[in-house]
Amino acid sequence: MSDDPQAPGPEQVRTGVESVDEVIAAVEGLEERPIEEHVGVFETAQEQLRRALDAQQQAPRPPAPQPPADRSQPS
Repeated sequence: MSDDPQAPGPEQVRTGVESVDEVIAAVEGLEERPIEEHVGVFETAQEQLRRALDAQQQAPRPPAPQPPADRSQPS
């Protein structure tokens, strides 16, 4: 960590998935929290990410696009 106030901070990662972005924000905030709290934050993050992945796997998926019909040969 740099003591230079002008130094850019780490890039913030966002996925666009609200539940996942909340987990990322919690992990990014560890720097301001006591070290004793880090394990609990990581355990919670792992649990929440697992739930998000499980929910995504259970969500109905749109059908795969079909290739266009071959129109080069007359019917």
